[in-house]
Amino acid sequence: MRKYCTLTTILIISVNLAFGQSKKPNIIFVLTDDLGYGDVGVFWQNQRAKLGDRTKPWTSTPNLDKMAAEGAILTQAYAAAPVCAPSRSSLLSGLSQGHARVRDNQFDKDLADNHTLGNVLQKAGYATAAIGKWGLQGTNEWPAHPLNRGFDYYYGYMRHSDGHEHYPKEGLYRKPKEVWENRKEVSKDLDKSYTTDLWTAVAKKWIVDLQEKTNNKQPFFMYLAYDAPHAVLELPTGPYPAGGGLQGGVQWLGQPGHMINTANGNIDSYTYPDYATARYDNDHNPLTPEVPWPDTYKRYASSVRRIDEAIGDILKLLADLKIDDNTLVIFSSDNGPSIESYLPKPQVDFAANFFGSTGPFDGIKRDELEGGMRMPVIVRWPGHVPAGRELKTPTISYDWLPTMTAAAGLPAPANSDGRSILPALIGKGKQSDGIIYSEYFEGGRSPNYAEFAPDNRHKTRKQMQMVRVGNFVGLRYNVKTADDEVAIFNVVKDSHQSNNLAAKMPERAQRMKHMMLQARRPDSSAKRPYDDALIPASSVKKVKPGIAWKAFDGDYPWLPEVATLKEVARGSAVSPMPLAGHGIYLYEGYIKVPTDGAYTFYLSSGEKALLRVHQATLIDEDYGYKPNTVKEATIKLKAGYHPFKLYCSGKEKVTFDLKWKGDNFEKDSIPGNVFYKEN
Repeated sequence: MRKYCTLTTILIISVNLAFGQSKKPNIIFVLTDDLGYGDVGVFWQNQRAKLGDRTKPWTSTPNLDKMAAEGAILTQAYAAAPVCAPSRSSLLSGLSQGHARVRDNQFDKDLADNHTLGNVLQKAGYATAAIGKWGLQGTNEWPAHPLNRGFDYYYGYMRHSDGHEHYPKEGLYRKPKEVWENRKEVSKDLDKSYTTDLWTAVAKKWIVDLQEKTNNKQPFFMYLAYDAPHAVLELPTGPYPAGGGLQGGVQWLGQPGHMINTANGNIDSYTYPDYATARYDNDHNPLTPEVPWPDTYKRYASSVRRIDEAIGDILKLLADLKIDDNTLVIFSSDNGPSIESYLPKPQVDFAANFFGSTGPFDGIKRDELEGGMRMPVIVRWPGHVPAGRELKTPTISYDWLPTMTAAAGLPAPANSDGRSILPALIGKGKQSDGIIYSEYFEGGRSPNYAEFAPDNRHKTRKQMQMVRVGNFVGLRYNVKTADDEVAIFNVVKDSHQSNNLAAKMPERAQRMKHMMLQARRPDSSAKRPYDDALIPASSVKKVKPGIAWKAFDGDYPWLPEVATLKEVARGSAVSPMPLAGHGIYLYEGYIKVPTDGAYTFYLSSGEKALLRVHQATLIDEDYGYKPNTVKEATIKLKAGYHPFKLYCSGKEKVTFDLKWKGDNFEKDSIPGNVFYKEN
């Protein structure tokens, strides 16, 4: 029998010492709604300002620019999906759109009852809070309420549609709307409470209260999800209060009708002075008088600037509380910029190219083109993330769950599709490669913008897929079959995706087409034309009979991804078999499938287990699993070699039972002669 030590203590100590930390960092993840890559100064607006082209208006985000100067900008960062609900579901669960429960436009569908950012950090000892827009609660008594998905505290809009407007009690577009504090509806007291200010005030109050309650001894994780600049472009009531932090900025007052200190004056009344009188050359003729910005764009710019000031306010609070150096702050958006404005009276329709909100890319919200997927991500962690960095490592939002668990000193759950980017962020250790994959359905078309490459203007969307490997993106629009061709773009050199390299790279195109099938599992609620396709086998050069196994020690809150763990033993066997002496085992190799067809796998385990075939999670027996219960899954495979990984854990002995059934044979143990490993 192996001897246990307190895993969490030892691992956290070793990881934190490696990163130069004395304790686990606080983590704040700020998510904006429909903010484009090009809407942030340091990513794009500052370039427009520097050019001084009066036909191309620009805005500014001084606080975000300062945050970037003190940390890193991630210029190759992607959302998991090009629209709100699926994007947030992948972020919170650490699962790609090939595995997430919420896909396509499934607003208000319940987030899967599995590992989340909230509950993994709870298990790592964190106090957790979700503030702002949720929209993943489900119906019938809200089974996926944030309090049921790993958060100790919640304050915000529960329903997706409520997040279209930024005054809960009043509003220009629709009412009533509901704001919930934990399980109590509280909107009746929220007179004139602009949500960017409201969520910020609540966030500040929660942080201050927690520091006082725990004497700054418990780390915290906050998911702060703004609902701006999305949808109704309402204005604040007045200027942002000066100072920021403990004494300044927005403050929670807690008085019914005056819950925050900006709940006064008139709703929808304040345009930032920089934009109130702004003019531009609308006809591209410097000899004619410039005209004022249309009101729609003044509203959009003011909404973005308000978020910018809120971020500055929160960062000042961290400094005032002297927790600045031990707080990892991440800023991002959920998808690309929108062309929706939902204003109640005739206005100029919002166009994402007025400010160049897509940056140097083509596509907007709902496009799997870069403009719909590439996010303006800023990471600040003084003393750990070097200041002034541009991180060019390709990453996607479901990488944040393993990144946060790594920062907390734990490996990610084995079911996560992401990988930690902590080594790249802090510049220490080896950064592993990940898979960037997305799928989405949308019935419309991309905008007909002159700035876009001709093939990307008014482009029919429907079923879409994208995968990125290295500098290359594989893209399919209007997918009708699994055999549809993949367009390939070097998005580092060709940001507008105008030069399709597929004809010059037929082998890469074929590999990407295979990856688009191998990285996912079908979902009956989001059907795809390739759901029934046979999964292609892998090309292998040298293999020999048997499987390889590796063993790891530790007692974890979940079945861990072992990539970051220290291997303590290894060996080989004819087939996967129960082993003892260590708590965690990874079996890996290939299953040689004899004929094309459907194969059903059956797995039961004494504690926890997870089976992947290619990058697809076939059977997950971790979160909420009842030991020794058989779970099954069917996958359609082409004849040939298919890589698999089987993760198992057990305190005394790792035990499991793995069987299969094919079109031509009944359920039985998988014979040893179909298992192969690298030679």
